[in-house]
Amino acid sequence: MARFIPALARRAVPRYTSYPTAADFSDAVGPAGQATALAAVPADMPVSLYVHIPYCRALCWYCGCNTGAAGQPERQARYASTLMREAQLVGSMMRGEVVSIHFGGGSPNALPAALFEQLVGHLRNCFATSEKPDIAVELDPRFLEREYCDALVRAGVTRVSLGVQTFAPDVQRRIGRIQPFWQVFEVVRDLRYAGIRHIALDLMYGLPGQTIDDVAETIEQAMRLQPDRIAMFGYAHLPTVLPRQRAIDACLLPDEAERFAQSELAFSALTSRGYSSIGFDHFARPDDSIAIAAAQGQLKRNFQGFTEDAGLAVIGLGASAISQFDHLLVQNEKHEAAYRKRIDHGRLAGYRGIVRTQEDRMRGEAIAALLCNGSVNLVDIANRGGSAADSFTPSLPALGELEQHGLLTREAWQLTLTEEGRPYARLAAAALDGRRGGAGTFSNAV
Repeated sequence: MARFIPALARRAVPRYTSYPTAADFSDAVGPAGQATALAAVPADMPVSLYVHIPYCRALCWYCGCNTGAAGQPERQARYASTLMREAQLVGSMMRGEVVSIHFGGGSPNALPAALFEQLVGHLRNCFATSEKPDIAVELDPRFLEREYCDALVRAGVTRVSLGVQTFAPDVQRRIGRIQPFWQVFEVVRDLRYAGIRHIALDLMYGLPGQTIDDVAETIEQAMRLQPDRIAMFGYAHLPTVLPRQRAIDACLLPDEAERFAQSELAFSALTSRGYSSIGFDHFARPDDSIAIAAAQGQLKRNFQGFTEDAGLAVIGLGASAISQFDHLLVQNEKHEAAYRKRIDHGRLAGYRGIVRTQEDRMRGEAIAALLCNGSVNLVDIANRGGSAADSFTPSLPALGELEQHGLLTREAWQLTLTEEGRPYARLAAAALDGRRGGAGTFSNAV
């Protein structure tokens, strides 16, 4: 078990799904930069699509996603139509080969099954896709009928992740998400019967009223489902940013020591059952593609978390979706009406972002290496960028603090997280962040 260090565990830092982070975005970047970046994608570059569906059939209080109530079918059909027009517009500007498609939200299965199938087919018509692209979908198991599982297979879906969070009934009531184990069990059974073999579960610690025994019991029940992957996220309580979280009683939230113990219990329980630790919050069976990528030093990190995705750029479609290019990060209009208005007028939907400087790209590569591999050689990265290693100017006091606690070793420009430093990986990443004087509200490091 790693040591609990209160001053470090409670420190708020980004999750570093990108660098620079979204907190550094501004309206200085918009559709013009987005169009230039799309046009610069060469025909032989593998790219990924991220498609955002901003709907849920029932809203949960803990959630930080850009989502709202699904409403009437006409609203969903109108949004899907806008998505299809955006896909046509973006596809006409870009020549890269799509090797993967990731549907997130919200809950993509808030769309009717037939509409989801139509959307996937349209995307494959708008873009040059590989013969069998990897298609992954985030799903709400409370609203997944057997017929929908069959539709997913017809659409070519290869991997799904199920939002479970916890199986503890008392905790479920406190976060506004009731889903008994039997319901998830039946969904997993139906998915496998339909032909989907790769199933991941999203779990959480640090939820209101959650105890270490709740986490242990949830993991025991999750093992009965035999998932390929498990993500174990720490709940981030940010009610000033996310109004729906005001329904959660903050007095019931576990303190820093309890959160840390829950996180470490999950790590111990999952690794002792044969799952490989991937980054700082993912776990996978050793024969799963993400575990193989991690073992081979090919793990990546993007806005979907840790991934083995082969895409060298991510093209975001839908309201609030973020596109990631080597030199540019750009986010679509967040609000559905504003997003639809831009597309209706034949314009790209990008409205904020950031141009990545050479230093940003170097720091981003270093942060990703540290989070994905647990170590980084700053000289190697600087040499590839044509710069000197000291151009990183990492926060020496921050690194020194981690060294003093035995969480990180530093030999010249080689930084390596120790086993005890694993839970504090985001703090080490923050020491390589040259922009953290900027605005932003972040979650606890652990």
